[in-house]
Amino acid sequence: MTAKMTALRFVRSVWESFRATSGLEPRLLNNLQVTAARPGTVNFELQIQKEHTNRLNILHGGTIASMVDLGGSLAVASRGLYATGVSTDLNVTYLNSGGKVGDKILAEVSCDKFGKTLAYTNIKFTNPKGDVVARGSHTKYVTLAWKDPQNIVEEINKLK
Repeated sequence: MTAKMTALRFVRSVWESFRATSGLEPRLLNNLQVTAARPGTVNFELQIQKEHTNRLNILHGGTIASMVDLGGSLAVASRGLYATGVSTDLNVTYLNSGGKVGDKILAEVSCDKFGKTLAYTNIKFTNPKGDVVARGSHTKYVTLAWKDPQNIVEEINKLK
């Protein structure tokens, strides 16, 4: 089994856990699809629906901020942590409209530094034409997450 396949399967299982146990993600981001994952990087997409928009009928900044948060967690998961830690910092920069109902927004998130205490992630959102619509960063406190018995950090690292 390759690291890419292992990471994708594992990230999708973490996403399913979020959908099953969280209050926010299954309500707001239920149709988010993880499309690719390899150790340290995850790609996902969201088909914009009415509940994702603001009163201008375009993608709400809060939806993007929620995807920065979730994306950071999924990037940490791509490194093998099942419990993905808690947020210490989150930043979003909005560059263009993310789209309207029916449009798709694409994301690529990377875990740039992965330590025993903190993990640092960056994310870029684009429309299908490749225009950057937003970018963000997310810092996660992961010390306690290292103790989760469902972690596969060693397996991911062996396959790199």
